[in-house]
Formats: sequence, C-alpha cells, structure tokens
Amino acid sequence: MNYLKSFFCGFLVLFFSAQLFGQKVLPVRNLTIPKASITANSATLLWDKPVKYKEVKSYEIFQDGKLVGQSSKTNFEAKDLLPNKSYVFLIKAVNKLGELSNASNSVNCKTQLPGEVFNIKDFGAKGDGVTKNTLAIQKAINACTKNGTVLIPAGVFLSGALHLKSDMTLLIAKGGVLKGSEDVNDYLPFIKNRFEGWELKTYASLLNAGTLDHSNGKYNVRNLRICGEGTILGGGSPLGNAMIKAAGLRGRGRLICIMNGKNIDIQGLNVENSPCWTIHYIYCEDVVLHDLNIISTAHNGDGIDPDSSIDSYIFNCTFSTGDDCIAIKSGKNPEGYFIGKPSRNIRITDCNFVKGHSLAIGSEMSGGVSNVFIQDCKIGHLLHGLQIKATKDRGGYVRNVIVRDCDLLQITLYTAVNYNNDGAPAPEIPLFSNMEFSNLNLSAAKSNEVVMDINGFADKAHYTKNILFKNIELPSKSIVHIKNCAHLTFKNVLCNDGQKPQYKIIESDNILN
Repeated sequence: MNYLKSFFCGFLVLFFSAQLFGQKVLPVRNLTIPKASITANSATLLWDKPVKYKEVKSYEIFQDGKLVGQSSKTNFEAKDLLPNKSYVFLIKAVNKLGELSNASNSVNCKTQLPGEVFNIKDFGAKGDGVTKNTLAIQKAINACTKNGTVLIPAGVFLSGALHLKSDMTLLIAKGGVLKGSEDVNDYLPFIKNRFEGWELKTYASLLNAGTLDHSNGKYNVRNLRICGEGTILGGGSPLGNAMIKAAGLRGRGRLICIMNGKNIDIQGLNVENSPCWTIHYIYCEDVVLHDLNIISTAHNGDGIDPDSSIDSYIFNCTFSTGDDCIAIKSGKNPEGYFIGKPSRNIRITDCNFVKGHSLAIGSEMSGGVSNVFIQDCKIGHLLHGLQIKATKDRGGYVRNVIVRDCDLLQITLYTAVNYNNDGAPAPEIPLFSNMEFSNLNLSAAKSNEVVMDINGFADKAHYTKNILFKNIELPSKSIVHIKNCAHLTFKNVLCNDGQKPQYKIIESDNILN
C-alpha cells in the first residue's frame, strides 16, 4: 500500500507541475545504479520512463553536471570512469521537438579500487582447444586477490567445472573462449543445488559460485562479475545426454550456476551450448545481466532462470533457446511452498527473444512471484509467447506483473502443463492476480487464431483476477479465450481492421470488453 501511495502521489506531483509551469516533457523516474554494476571504470544506469512518454525520443545522461551521452533505451553504461572516485549522475528526457525535461533524481556512486590481473596462461593454461585447463584456471581463481581479475585471453581454453569466489572478476577477452568439456567426469563431485523446483544433488556446472542454503537467508558469495567480449561455450547436448545417462534428467549441471549470491554481474558475453539451463541463479539478490547473446539447442535449454531471487535486472540481451528464454521460478509444490522464498522485483527490458518456448513465469512458482516489470522487448516466434504457467499442485502466487510497450505474438496464462508435474501437491491452489498488459503489438500473429489465452483455476477463490488489457493491437479475426477468470478489463483491444476480437468466455465473472 505504501508503494502505491508513493507512486500515485508522485504521479500527481508530476502532473500538476507540468500544468503549473508549462513543462512539456515530464522527467524520468526512479534513476538507479545497481551496486553489482559498479566497477573500477564503469557503472550502469537504469531508469523508468516519464509518466507520459509517448513523445519522448531519447534521454541525455549527465555526469557531474556535464552531458556525457545519449540513449534511446532506459539504460546506459557510463564508461572510462576513474577508479575509487565518486560521481553524480542524472537524466533528462528529450521529446521529438528537442525539448528537455527537468532533471531526474540524481544518484551517486563510487567506483571500485582496481585489483590485480591473473592471466590463466601464467598458471599453465593453453588455448589450443585440446588441453584440459581445469586445474590451471582453478589455480588462477584461487590465487586471485580481492577485487582482482582472472583473465581468459584469446584462444580456446578447454575446461571442466570451475568454482568462482567472492570479490573477483572473470574476464573473457575478445577472441577468448572458455569451452566446457564433454566428459561427465570433469563435472564431479556432485553438488547440491536446485533443478526443476527441487533441491537435490547434480553434476557441477561449468561455472559455479556459492553453496545452496535456504535456511537463514545469508549470502556466501558476493561481488562477483563474469564479463568480457568473448564466449562461454558449454558441452551442449553431448554433455547433457551423457549426464542424463549417468544420473537421470535432473542430474545435469548448468552452464553457469550461482547460489546464495549477492551483487552478481554477468555482461557482454556470448553464452552458448549449455547441457540444459544456461544461466541459473538461486536464492540470490541484486543480479544484473545485460548485453548477453544466449544461444542453446539442448533439451531443457533455458536461457536465464531467476530462482527464488530478488532484485534482478535483465536488459539488452538476445535469446535463441531450446526451451524458455527466461523462466522465473521459486520452487515446486510442498518443498517450494514451505521454503517460501519468492522471486520478486524483476525488471526485463530491451531484450530480443528470437526463438524458444516462451518468456515465462513458472511453472515452478510455489514460493511466489511478484513485482515483475517487462518493457520494450521484441518477443518473436516463441512457442507460447509471453507465458505465465502453473499447475493446481504448485501453491504460491503470481501477482503484480506489468508488461508494456512490447511486440509479441501470443499471451498465455496456463493453469495446467503436461510436464514436471510429479510429486505431492502443495496445501493450496495457486493464484494469478493484479496484472497490466498495455501498449502491446500482436498484429504480426496469425489471423483467425487464439492470440490471448487467459485461464484460472476452477475454484472461484482461485480464479485469475484483476487484470487490465489496454491499448493492444491484434491481427484480424483474433480470438481471446477466457476461462475461470474474474474482473478482467479489455480497453481499446482491437484487431488491425478496427474490429473487436472474438471473445470466448467460459465460467468467468465480470469480464469487461
């Protein structure tokens, strides 16, 4: 309630300021710099659009009062900063006439002290694509001092499982490839983590950090950065299939797995060929992932899986995956429900979803998911489009989801899936509620088909409810399917021929269309 009060009070102040003082361009809001993004020489700025932003063309970035850059997106990476120095940033919006808004809130940041560089070649690594460098790279990681950087230079460096630590950077230089071995023995011993909603032991991932512990909320790996212009290349389907043969479907490691981490930054890299999920982080806080190119073809080849984690920022990423491009999770059935660690405060902006199953919440969402903001994304030919999914056995909730200013082909809210549905049920049925889908373009979808499929559960107390669909363009003769829902509002939802879509409404209450 306090958040809503401050949001609407802030809106009224901005509105009346514009009326009283003739300000044509309203200021941007909520400028922030995630701590995980601050290095010795850079920091990444994120902000929200003005309340009225239709006429905004770009944004100007000011550093210590001086204009240092422009952005057409709601993010900007300030580079060439000096180490151990404080800076003040603010943003101004620019409309199509070149008029500037008032300044945003200002934010301060202090860059880090630089650390030593540990070149893996100095520890015996060879970039010939044949030599196994696991021990040499791990020696470099172990030797890395606080705020130091482990450098993977140009070359192809073959390796098994590596274990990262706090207060370090793993930098993969342009032309550098960290290539995962296809030998399952290179990912032993097994480690405890979570997969498909359950805590269990699996093979290690190529890159591992932290240890799994849901009991006390403490973080055991902090201030970790994985970055560069190079490539992380996993063992792909051959490794994944070998892991399945040896330890079953849920015995596989990931490509990157972070557990109980805080202030984690992954950026700039090509990340390819995972044995299953690509980037998976569990029980984490303040995770920044940006400017990544993620490609997978493996079975269960998800792109990014935030799992019972809070304060995630995902932006400027491209996905072509063998499963969900992003899947927000929080555990499965009784275990996830009683551990009770939700995923919340997740911001996904300026991403391009080329291929995959969906941009998803679920289906393992038993600990709850809330405060998800998706904006300015291109969601292409995905099997299920933008998808929120669960089963009656999950428990938990999905609420406070906002999706704006995206191009996509399908919206689906499913309450039954035909996979990963084993195990006992949670003590209650899930609930989907309080969402907004606005300013969306679905006109490139096929005509005469269901482009919006919105379902709830048969129990009226668990109908999907309180959802606004506003300013949405659909292809001609579109079908909107609604079942077990209540209090859904469709405002200016039209086909591209100006006609309303066909609504098929089953066992639902208060549908305004």
